[in-house]
Amino acid sequence: MKLPVVALRDMTVLPGMLMHFDVSREKSISAAEYAMNEDRQIFLTCQKDENTEDPEEDDLFRTGTVGTVQQIMKLPDGIIRVLVKGKERAILKKLTALEPCLMGEVELMPCCRDVVEEEQEAMIRTLKDGIREYAQLNRAFGEGAVKSLLTYQTLEGLIMELMIRLPMSNDQRQALLEQDSTCGRFYMLSGFMQTEGEILQLRREIQDRVKERVDQNQKEYVLREQMKVIHEELGDDDASDIRHYEEALDKLKAGQEVKDKIRKEIHRLSAMPNGSQEGTVSRTYIETLLELPWQKLSRENRDIKKAEKILNEDHYGMEKIKERILEYLAVRHFTGEAGGSILCLVGPPGTGKTSIARSVARALDKKYVRVCLGGVHDEAEIRGHRRTYIGAMPGRIVTGLKQAGVGNPLMLLDEVDKVSNDYHGDTFSALLEVLDSEQNSHFRDHYVELPIDLSRVFFIATANTLDTIPRPLLDRMEVIEVGSYTENEKYYIAEDYLLEKQRKKNGLKEGMLSISEAAMRKIIHNYTREAGVRGLERRIGEICRKTARELLEQNRTQVKITAGNLVKYLGKEKIQFDAANEDDQVGIVRGLAWTSVGGDTLEIEVNTMPGEGKIQLTGQLGDVMKESAQAGISYIRSVGSEYGVPEDYFEKHDVHLHIPEGAVPKDGPSAGITMAVAVLSAATNRKIRADLAMTGEITLRGRVLPIGGLKEKLLAAQMAGIHLVLVPEKNRRDVEELSSEITKGMEIVFVSHMDEVLKRSLL
Repeated sequence: MKLPVVALRDMTVLPGMLMHFDVSREKSISAAEYAMNEDRQIFLTCQKDENTEDPEEDDLFRTGTVGTVQQIMKLPDGIIRVLVKGKERAILKKLTALEPCLMGEVELMPCCRDVVEEEQEAMIRTLKDGIREYAQLNRAFGEGAVKSLLTYQTLEGLIMELMIRLPMSNDQRQALLEQDSTCGRFYMLSGFMQTEGEILQLRREIQDRVKERVDQNQKEYVLREQMKVIHEELGDDDASDIRHYEEALDKLKAGQEVKDKIRKEIHRLSAMPNGSQEGTVSRTYIETLLELPWQKLSRENRDIKKAEKILNEDHYGMEKIKERILEYLAVRHFTGEAGGSILCLVGPPGTGKTSIARSVARALDKKYVRVCLGGVHDEAEIRGHRRTYIGAMPGRIVTGLKQAGVGNPLMLLDEVDKVSNDYHGDTFSALLEVLDSEQNSHFRDHYVELPIDLSRVFFIATANTLDTIPRPLLDRMEVIEVGSYTENEKYYIAEDYLLEKQRKKNGLKEGMLSISEAAMRKIIHNYTREAGVRGLERRIGEICRKTARELLEQNRTQVKITAGNLVKYLGKEKIQFDAANEDDQVGIVRGLAWTSVGGDTLEIEVNTMPGEGKIQLTGQLGDVMKESAQAGISYIRSVGSEYGVPEDYFEKHDVHLHIPEGAVPKDGPSAGITMAVAVLSAATNRKIRADLAMTGEITLRGRVLPIGGLKEKLLAAQMAGIHLVLVPEKNRRDVEELSSEITKGMEIVFVSHMDEVLKRSLL
C-alpha cells in the first residue's frame, strides 16, 4: 500500500490502540489531512531521534502501525490534534515522496502465530497470574483493567491488550512491535511484568522503611516536646540549657565536622542524669566548642598609610620593626592572606617589645591577645589536657582564641625564652607545631579534639635572649632585634610618651608639671642604668607623685623641675658611670661587655710578681672567660720575645688577672684581646692608652674573632667618654648599620690580628 507517513516523536502506536496526539510540523499536518481526504489510512512510525526536525527514511523505525484517522481538530498556533486507532502492524519498505508530506510503500506484517494449543493455555495462565501479582504491587493498575484482562481467552488478544495497558516506555513498546512472533512477545511481556514487579516490591519496601523512620522521628519529637514541658514544670534547668546549646549551634559559623561533634555531645548530655559529674564535664566541653571562633573573622585594616601613622604615634624609632609590619600589610594587600613568617622580637627588658605588639594590633585593626609563656613547664599548657583527666581545660593558645572571639587575632607569645621543660613534657616541642606556618592550619588541641586553623593568626613572640630557645623553634621565627636605646632616644621617648602617660596616671592636668630638657637628660644619665625605659618611667612617675603632693599641700598650681632642684624629688644621683682613665697606666685596660640591661665597661687589671709561673684569675669569671684568658696568655707567651719579654719571664713570675666588681658574675667570649693586652703591658711595663676600649675574642695564633651586642657596648663606651674603640674587622658591617648618634665622638678602628691591637694599645 502507498500511505501517508507521520513520524512520531517519542511515541509508539500499537495495533488496537486508540489515541490522540498533537501535530505541528507541516509535513505531518499534510499527511493527516491527506489521509482524512482519502481513505483515512495512515502509517504511524516513531523517529529514532526525537530532536530531528525534518526526518528522512534513515531517521525512522521500519516497523510501525497502519491506523485509521478518526478525527482532526484544529488548535491555535497552527497545531492540529489527531485521533487515530491502530489497526495492523506494518513494515515501511521505502519512502516514495518527501513533499508536501511523507509518502511510503507499506507492507502489512501481522504477527506470526508460533504457539501450539497446549502451550497457549499455559501461557495464558502464566500471563494472568503475572497480571494478578503485578496489580497487587501497582495500585495505579485499576481493578477494572484487571477484570477486563482476565476475561480474555485467546493468547493473541491478551497479549495485544497487555501491550496497550501496561505502563511501558516507548523503547519497550517499539521492541514489542518489532517482535514478529507471539511466543517472543509473550516472553517479553512476562519478563517486563516480573521485572516491574520486583522494582515495585523494592520501592514499597523503601517507602515502608522511610515511613517507619519518619514515624519514629515524629514520635521522638513529640516525646522531646513532652519532656521539655515536664522539665519546665519541674523547674529543671538542664532542658533549657540543651535548648540553648541547640540554638547556639544553629547560629554557629563552623564546618560540618565541628557541628556534628557538638550535636553528638549535646545528644549525649541530654541522655545523662541530672547533676551527674559527667554531665558537668560534657557541658563545659560543649560551651568551649561553641565559644571558639571556627570561621568567624574580623575585618582588618588594609590602609598602609594609616598603619604607619599609628605606629609612629605609639613608638619612637624601631624602624626595622615598623618596616616589617608595613611589608606584612603590603603582602596582605596583594595576596589577601596572612603573611607566612612569625616575628620574634629579641632585646633587653623595657625596650618596648610587648607594647609594640599591642601597637601593631591597633595598626592592623586586629584583636589583641597576650599569652605569657614565662615559667610554663607543662606541654598541656600549650596543647591542652585530655578530657579523661579531672579538671581538663584547653591549652593557652585555644584559650587565647576564645578570648579574642575571632580566628585572626594578633597573638603575642610573651617571654618565649623563659619556657622550661620537666617530666610533664617538652613545651618547646609543643610550640613547634603552633609556630610552623606550614602545619598550624590543622593544629590539634588535646581537649578540643578537632583541627583548629591557626594559619590566620598573626603570631609575635618576644624574648630577652636567644640562647635558651632551641634551634628548631628559632628556625620557624623571623628574629628582629630590639636593641638598647641611646640617651637621645630615651629623651624623646620620655618627652613624647612617658611624661604624658605618667601625668594622666597620677591625675595631673597639662601645665601642672614641666620638666626641663637638662633635668630630663640628667634623670636618664644619673638616675637610671638600663637598656630600655622602664626605670626611666618609674623615675618620672616618682616625680609626678611628689608633684601631686606638693601641689596639694602648698596650694600651688604648677611645679617646674630643673637640673638644679632634681635632687629634691629624686634624691642624690644613683648612677655613677666609670669614666675613662685620666692617665695612661701599666696593666690596666678597659674592655666592653654586654649585659641584660645594656652595655657596660670592664676595667681589666693584670699584675705580675716573682714566682713559679702560676696564673691566677679572679672576679667571678665564667668558664668561657677563663678559657679566653688562658688563650690570651698563651699567645703573649708565644710572641713575648718580639716585644722584649725574656724567654723565662713567665716561668719566674706569677700572673694575676682581676676584673673588679668581684660580686658580679662575668662570662662571654668577647674579652680575649683585652686580657691579652693587659698581660703584655704588665710583662713589658709599657703603658696602655687611657682613652682606649676594646672588644673581641682571640685565638692561639692571635686572630681577632667577631663578637655580638656591639650597639650596647659602643653606647657604654660613649657614656664612659672613650675616644678610641678597637672592634673586630668582621664586625664592620654591624657598625655601618648603627646610627651616627651612637658612634658620634668616637674613633672606631677595625682590627683583624693582635699585632694591630698591640700597636694601637701600647705606648
